[in-house]
Amino acid sequence: MSKLRYVGRAVLFILAAIFAIGFLLPTVLTVTNSFMPQSEIDANYGLVFEGAKKGGSYTADRINLKFIPDKVSFSQYITALFKSPDYLLKFWNSVILVVPIVILQVGFASFAAYSFARYQGKFKSTLFFVYIVLMLMPYQVTVVPNYLVSDWTGLLNSRWAVIFPGAFAPFSVFLLTKFMRRIPVSLIEAAKLDGSNEWQVFWRTCLPQCRSALYSIAILVFLDYWNMVELPIILLEDAAQQPLSVYLSTINAGEVGIAFATAVVYMIPPFLLFLHGEEALVEGITHSGSVKG
Repeated sequence: MSKLRYVGRAVLFILAAIFAIGFLLPTVLTVTNSFMPQSEIDANYGLVFEGAKKGGSYTADRINLKFIPDKVSFSQYITALFKSPDYLLKFWNSVILVVPIVILQVGFASFAAYSFARYQGKFKSTLFFVYIVLMLMPYQVTVVPNYLVSDWTGLLNSRWAVIFPGAFAPFSVFLLTKFMRRIPVSLIEAAKLDGSNEWQVFWRTCLPQCRSALYSIAILVFLDYWNMVELPIILLEDAAQQPLSVYLSTINAGEVGIAFATAVVYMIPPFLLFLHGEEALVEGITHSGSVKG
C-alpha cells in the first residue's frame, strides 16, 4: 500500500508539473522574446503574420519557438516606454478604467453584502438569487443593453460607459455576502451592547472581519477588468481612450517585438498585486466557499 501511495503521488506530481510547464510556457516565451531584435522575431515568427495577411491559415510551416534570443536587445522597451507615448497612454488608460471599477465595485458590494447577510427575508432571498443569475451571464449577453443605456444617458464614448457597468457587477456582492455570513451573530450583538449603531457595526465590526475577502475580491476584479476587450471596443469609439488590452489584441506584423515588450509591462501590475495578496486571495476564496446557507 505504501508503494502504491508513493507511486500515486509521483504520478500526480508529474502531471501537475506538466500542466504547470504548459501554463508557464506562453508567459516565459513572451518575456524572453521581448528581448529579441525585430529581425530575429521576423525570422522566427514572420510566417505566422504573413499567412494572416493573405487571408488564409496562419502558416503551414513549422514555427521556430525560441526561448533564448541570439542577441539581447532593449529596443522594443525603449520604443514602447520612451519613443512612442501611445503605448504608455494606453497603459494609463487601463489604470484609469480599472482602478475606479475596483474601488467602486468593492465599496458598493460591501454595503449590499452587509444588507444581504444581516437581514433575511423572502424578498432578499429572491433578490440574492437574481444576483447569482446575473453573475452567471457572460459579457456578450449584457453588451447590447450596456450600449443602449450608455447611448440613452449620453455616456457613450466616455470612460464612465465602462466604469459604471463594472462598478455594479454582482460577482463581488455574491462572494462578500457568503463571507459576511460567517461572522458570528454574537459578535454583532456584543457590538450593539457596547452602544454601536448600525454604521459602526458595519464599519468597525464587519469590515475588519472581511479584510481577506475584500483583498481577494479586489484582486479578482482587477484581473478581470485589466484584461477586458469587448466593452472598451464597443463603448469607447475613440481609440485614444481604449486600454492597452485592446491594442494587444490587434497587433500586426510590424509591431510584434513591441507587442512582446508591451505585454511584459502589461503583466507587471497584476503580477505584483497577486504576489502581494496571494495569502489573502486564497484565504478569502476558501472561506467564502465554505459558508453554509
